[in-house]
Amino acid sequence: MEAARVAMHLQEEMKLRKLSDLSGDMALHEEMLADLDLSEYRTLIRVSKFDPEAICNNDYLVEEIDGQLYRIEYRTESSSQPLLYINAVLFFMLFLTGIVLLYIERKVLKPFHDMSNLSYELAKGNLSVPVKEEKSKLFGKFLWGMDMLREKLEDNREKELEFQKDRKTLILSLSHDIKTPLSAIELYSKALSEDLYDTMEKKDEALQGIARNVKEIKKYVEEIVTASREDFLNLEVIQGECYLSEVLKTIEVYYQDKLLVVHTEFVVEPIADCLIKTDKNRLIEVLQNLMENAIKYGDGKEIRISGSDEEDCKLLCIENTGCNLKEEELPNLFDSFYRGSNSHGIKGNGLGLYICQTLMRKMDGDIFAKKSNDSFAVTIVLQKA
Repeated sequence: MEAARVAMHLQEEMKLRKLSDLSGDMALHEEMLADLDLSEYRTLIRVSKFDPEAICNNDYLVEEIDGQLYRIEYRTESSSQPLLYINAVLFFMLFLTGIVLLYIERKVLKPFHDMSNLSYELAKGNLSVPVKEEKSKLFGKFLWGMDMLREKLEDNREKELEFQKDRKTLILSLSHDIKTPLSAIELYSKALSEDLYDTMEKKDEALQGIARNVKEIKKYVEEIVTASREDFLNLEVIQGECYLSEVLKTIEVYYQDKLLVVHTEFVVEPIADCLIKTDKNRLIEVLQNLMENAIKYGDGKEIRISGSDEEDCKLLCIENTGCNLKEEELPNLFDSFYRGSNSHGIKGNGLGLYICQTLMRKMDGDIFAKKSNDSFAVTIVLQKA
């Protein structure tokens, strides 16, 4: 600090002058102050004898030199360099904030706005407009999935319209075909009621004609039921290959925690892995249906999955404890809309096992059930690759 340097300079000057001048101290002090050159110090204003009662508006330093107090007044030299640094940092932070906000607007807010519009359009049934591709890591995959969902819904709607058209055509066609046997039955019935046949042979012929036309009508009704059932379920299978362990792992992971919550023991026995011919997703669907049935209709004590080999086939068995199903009901379990005597008070539509059987046969496999003492087991047959 320049004030301290001045104080040291005054002390040295005082020593030199004392050596060369034997006059009084006060005169020496005044002479030294008069000869003091402050031009080489940028921040010094004045050096004077210190007077405690004097008012000084400048910053000052009080130093004692040879028993005399001096006030060294100075001004603070402000530097603009720190202020420039501060302004530069603030500007950089402002610029960085702008970039972050722009990134959030483009990568978060805009995709989110597109998602909200997409859900609104889907709710209105507008399925024809594709979703704009988004490369955002946050929402890109989600928007791609939503677009896949839109395409699936649009495809299902087209299939539904086609189904409605085919069903109406089928109903009109069968209605026309049924009219012929109905008219014949009506004529035979009228002739019999009015006793127009005078011999038993003619009456027997009329009864046989009625039975023949009733059989024909039944055939038409079965065609309607079969066509309606197949169109309603739309059970498509894409045959491929996968490892059995992949399917079992999916089922085990999904049901392990679920059954733990309801305190049901879930056992998956060690099963030798192999490559099987199947539709992986459809096979998982079959196993899920069987597991849900085991949970709904069992006593909640244990569910077990086991496996075995038979020639070129792999057999999987899902077994649950607690079965009060009657033995004579087993052949009907895989019929559509059939519900056993143990289904009272349990929600369902009687299609679960029918769907399982249909899918397994489309995958070149099979399914069957058996009752043993207090347990119920369903076994599916899979073709090895």
